[in-house]
Amino acid sequence: MLTKRPKAGMLATVLLAGIATLASCGGGVGAAVYVRTPPPPDVVEVRGAAPGPGFVWIAGYQSWNGSAYVWIPGRWERPPRGRGRWQRGHWVHRRGGWVWVEGRWR
Repeated sequence: MLTKRPKAGMLATVLLAGIATLASCGGGVGAAVYVRTPPPPDVVEVRGAAPGPGFVWIAGYQSWNGSAYVWIPGRWERPPRGRGRWQRGHWVHRRGGWVWVEGRWR
């Protein structure tokens, strides 16, 4: 019995969709989502005054929703520990495409 082999493009699309689904559900701990197209430029945000002392500005970023980039606006947030510094998330180009590196408190 002969079986048809899936086309490489279709297989890659299914694989990327599966990875994106796992990552968005929180089940893909450590799983990277590779996006073939580079992220658009960041939106220039106007941030108002901090809501109070000790707040840190978390800049907005381009997020991948599985089919397109969407802008996630920035926000004011208190550090989890005293003088914590926010290390901004960013997109990195790797061999398989563009990969999101999460921001974190330092």
